[in-house]
Amino acid sequence: MVVTVYSKPACVQCVATKKALERKGIRYTEVDVTTNDAALEYVTEELGYSAAPVVVVDDHHHWSQFRPDLIDNLA
Repeated sequence: MVVTVYSKPACVQCVATKKALERKGIRYTEVDVTTNDAALEYVTEELGYSAAPVVVVDDHHHWSQFRPDLIDNLA
């Protein structure tokens, strides 16, 4: 399983999310929404989130902000 983390620079919750994923051995791909307009549109318009990070597991499983409980569920 590879999840996608939509993040932005200097985001404390983004860093915490990536570190938690790494500790659990969960592979992820990072996308910077400040440099990728399509990614920003996807997380805001399609998924409806306004805060980073946005973690997407699949079409039905995604969340925003640092959620260690949901990361634990993935492990």
